[in-house]
Parts: sequence; structure tokens; C-alpha cells
Amino acid sequence: MASAKFNMQNQKDFVSVLKERVNEYFTSKGISKFGDSRLYWKTAAMLSLYIIPYILVLFNFLPFWANWMIYALMGIGVVGIGMSVMHDAIHGSYSSNKYVNKIMGLSMELVGGNSFNWKVQHNVLHHTYTNIPGMDEDIAHKSVLRLEPTGEWKKIHRFQHIYALPLYSLLTISWLLWGDFFTMIRYNKNGMTKQLGAKSWKEFSKLLLFKSIYIFSLFILPIFILGISWWQVIVGYVLMQLVAGFILSVTFQLAHVVEETSYPEPDADGNMENSWAVHQMQTTANFAKGRKFISWFIGGLNYQIEHHLFPNISHVHYPKISEIVKRTAKEFQIPYHEYKTVRAALMSHLRRLKELGKQPSMA
Repeated sequence: MASAKFNMQNQKDFVSVLKERVNEYFTSKGISKFGDSRLYWKTAAMLSLYIIPYILVLFNFLPFWANWMIYALMGIGVVGIGMSVMHDAIHGSYSSNKYVNKIMGLSMELVGGNSFNWKVQHNVLHHTYTNIPGMDEDIAHKSVLRLEPTGEWKKIHRFQHIYALPLYSLLTISWLLWGDFFTMIRYNKNGMTKQLGAKSWKEFSKLLLFKSIYIFSLFILPIFILGISWWQVIVGYVLMQLVAGFILSVTFQLAHVVEETSYPEPDADGNMENSWAVHQMQTTANFAKGRKFISWFIGGLNYQIEHHLFPNISHVHYPKISEIVKRTAKEFQIPYHEYKTVRAALMSHLRRLKELGKQPSMA
């Protein structure tokens, strides 16, 4: 795979001062950088949003339309588990105990995903090469979506700002049913699996095992063992994934594919102009800071700048350290992109999609 070398001498004073100030915050408060009781209570709440509705579906004592509402609630639970529990755990910031992080990271498998694939695509590729075309898989070419300026252009992209939002709802359906298999095969072939010290046969076996358990729990058990109508289960499942896919996709897109963020590329020798930290500031944006419920529900991912700079710090601390990051960035004249509301960020995202959808020679 291609790689990029960051210029660690660029704005190194900003990096050292920022780290010192953030460390001083935790030292002066006498608190850990990992999750605390706020995260543990949230974990219980998010797991309940997924597991309790599932149990109610299995009992099947409600009319089908009520069961569909319960499936929609499960979709919200999927989002909560993914953003507030799994995300911190796989970054190693949920707990200081690596085994706790590993166990909580398996919540990804609980909602049908694969924690190893996520670690490679998100932790390694996205966090290292944020918004670098050809390296960050989060903005990689997706046929009907053009999310970066060097991607292949198709006529249909002229309308992507119109159809993108409903298309985002399909994210988790494709990802759960076949995407994980193709992704792991790709990582096995290109050496990413081996590079991370994992065994391809072992990871693929785990993928098959957990996917089988997931399919049994969501489809075989309710339809073939408990006798729930197959069409009710299918419709309910699709509704659950539409809810989860839309919220998950929009949240991540608002952090990187907006008007103020950029797409820096390495030179012919693979060298980047800026340091990794400055690169994160250029390619990432916050939104709806100070909106406590939004921050609580999406695991602090509206504080994406802080998350990208300090992924080893639990999201429960982001609101406080954001004040430090913003002040330090201003001192060193480094951009700090933020949108006051979700709506403002969403409109910026759609405008960016419209711009990316133009034929390159006309953009």
C-alpha cells in the first residue's frame, strides 16, 4: 500500500505545547484519561437499547407495526454501541485494562460487524492518513459517491448531493452482509493483516463464527424456531439498519467531507508538507459543540478534532480538552474548523458533495 511521511519538524512547538497542556489538565484534576462512571452508565444504556428490544421482538406479543418501532429502537442501540462503546474500546481508551478494551471491542460483533476490520480501516488507515486520497478508505471511491477530488468522476455524481443522504442509510446493510468479507480478503491480500501481527486464517475464522451467530440470532431463531413471520423480521431488520446506517454515515461525513476541510497529498517522494497533528487540524471539523445530548449519544464524535489528535483519550473528556486545543491552535495560527450546529455542518457537507460532483474540468 502507498504511504505518506509527515514532516514532524513542521509546527513541532504546537505539538509539544498542546500535549503538555492536555497532560497538565489531567494531572491537575487528578483524573484518568480513560473512561469513567459516565461511560460505564452509558454502556449499560446503549446495550439495553439494543438487547431489550431484541428480547421483546422474540416474545412477539406486539402487533407487527409495534415490532417495527422496536426494530427502529434497536437501530438507535446499534449507533450507541458503535459510537460510545466499541469506538472507545478499540482505540484503547475505554479502560486502562487492555482485556476490558478487548471485551468491550467485541460489542462490534454483537451488532454484526467485525472489530478487526474496523481497527484496520478506522484506527490505522483513517486516523493515520485522514483525507489523503488513495490512503484513507473512509473517502475511497464508492461508485455512486465521489468523496474526494481525485476520485473517478461519473455523470451520476452531479446529483450526489441529492441522493447521498438516503443512500447513507444502506451503509450497514452492505457492510454487514457482504462488505466485511470482501474487506478482510483485501487486508489479507495486501498484507495489512500480517502487518498488524494477526493471522489471516484466525481472523477469517472469527469473522465466520461471529457472523454465523449474528445471522442465527437475528434471522434463524425468530423465523425458523420461534415462528415469527419472515417478512416481518426482514422488514424490521431493514428498518433497524436504515436508522443505524443513516446516523452513522452522516456523523462521520460531517467530520471530514465539509467545505473547510482539505485533501492534502504527498509529493512524488511520499512526503507531506505538515506534521501529523497539523494535518489532522486541516482535515477534520467539529460540529454542535456544547450540545450535551448530541455529544452523549454519538460518543463525543462531534468533537472530531480532539478525537483525532488524542484517540487514546476517552470521549467523555473531549468537551473539556477542546477548550485547550482551540486556544492552542489559535496561538499558533493553526486552523480549527467547527460548525455551531448539526444543520450547519450538514449543509456544508451537501455543498461539498455538490462541488465534488462537478465534472473535474468544470469544478
